[in-house]
Parts: sequence; C-alpha cells; structure tokens
Amino acid sequence: MTSNPPRQWRSVLFVPGNRPEMIAKSARSLPDVVIVDLEDAVAAPEKNAARLQVLETLPAGRPEVSTVLARVNPTGSQWHTADLAASLRLIEAGALDGVVLPRYEHTEELAALRAELPADAVVLVGLETALGVADARPLLAAGPDAVYFGAEDFAADVGGRRSPGGQEVLFARSQVLLAAALSGLAAVDQAVVAVRDLTAFRVDAAAGRDLGYVGKVCLHPDQVVVAREVFTPSAAEVEHARAVLAAGAAGVAVVDGAMVDGVHVRMAQRVLARAGFGEDGS
Repeated sequence: MTSNPPRQWRSVLFVPGNRPEMIAKSARSLPDVVIVDLEDAVAAPEKNAARLQVLETLPAGRPEVSTVLARVNPTGSQWHTADLAASLRLIEAGALDGVVLPRYEHTEELAALRAELPADAVVLVGLETALGVADARPLLAAGPDAVYFGAEDFAADVGGRRSPGGQEVLFARSQVLLAAALSGLAAVDQAVVAVRDLTAFRVDAAAGRDLGYVGKVCLHPDQVVVAREVFTPSAAEVEHARAVLAAGAAGVAVVDGAMVDGVHVRMAQRVLARAGFGEDGS
C-alpha cells in the first residue's frame, strides 16, 4: 500500500479571483499551491462578481498543481457565507482542495468552517492580526492544516510601519512560527509586496527559512521560482546532512570541523525530509 507524498508549501501563489486569465496561467511557474483569492486581491464592489466568475470557470480550468485553495473573506464579513458556499461547491466538483481562512482569531471560526467542509478538505489559516498572533498557540492547536503569517495586515493592525529589514514584525513572525512548530504544522512566511525586487524577496525568504518557515507567500510568478530555490535544500546541504547522519550512527563527533550530537542529527533529518528523502537519507 502506497501513501500520498507530504503536501509541499514552498511556494504559495495568490491569484486574484477576478482575473481568470491569471488563474489559467498560474501553474506555469510551478508553484506548490495556488490560492484563488476572493479577499484582499478583489475590491469590495467586485467581490460578488468575482465569486460567480470563479464558480463558473474554475471547474473547467483548475490549475495543474497539487493543491488549489480559495481564500474566502473573513468570518463575520458580509461575503463570508457566500464565499464558503461557493468553495464547498468547488470542492465537491474537484476544482478545489480546500479553503484559506484569513484573519483567524477564534477557534470557533475554525470549528464552524470544518463543520461545513468535507473531512479531507485542506484548511490554511492566516494569523495576521494582533489578537491572532497573541493567541497563536491555542488557535493552531485547534487543528488547521497549515498557517501563514500576514505581516502587512499585522503591521496595520498594531499601527506599525513596514521597513526593509522587517524588525517591526520579527516578534510576531517568530511567534507564529513557534506556535506552528508546537502544533506540528507547516508555516508559510510573509509576503514581499515589492514584487519586482527579487533580491529583496530572496533575502526575506532566506530569513524566513532560517527561522524555520517551510515556504513563502508569493504574489508574482517570478517570486515562485525564487521561493522554490530557497526552500529546497541544495545538493551541498543534502550531502552535509547525510554526512551528519553517518557520523551520528558511527559515533563520530565532528563533521567539517563542527561537533555533531543528537540535535544536529535531527536537523539533518529535517533537511533530508525537505529535500524529499527519508530521514535516513534514502
């Protein structure tokens, strides 16, 4: 009996729900996940029309990627109920794998969402408000499939000002990652809104990877390519991880001049898992 490979979250591409031509081309850059966005990417006067357009076009034109989700408008908004009903129809038609719940703040929101969806539907939640980040641990312990950190919304909520270095959101970014790790969830890192500045995106993605994030929110296909590179271990990293495992098994204390103990073996196993290998390197 074979099992399905683990879901990848290295590159999560958001596409406006009211741009069918962009949805149709979204798989070209090979993202791991495509998110058809009915929330921030669609202006309020266009939301109802965008929902109807997605309902009409997505069943016949699902992007050819492993995971396709729809980001509904937040719980309590005037569009949430209709967005959820449309998403359910699309899941039943095989056009979606699940939904994205933005501005997640109360466990009751997730429970209500789960009650409406099939048991195997994927739920990605967004922690992007002061309350959501502050309560990250119980919110993620409630059982979503993955989480993303929304830095722009968080900064706006607390009255912060975004900067190139991102120090103003570092605590929140780390808080979300820590809560995700404690719940065993994949955590997707913040967006970089300067979509043409791929150098800035690469630097920010590397910083997120160093924190422990497994992937990146992407707002442009060019960002997808960089995210895939950053969040996929290189051949050198894989070789080093295998050497660490071998040293750990043989009781050797040093690899490339650095001490090896149990924690380094666990880190090496994570590198190999990210690269698609078993924990033994095979």
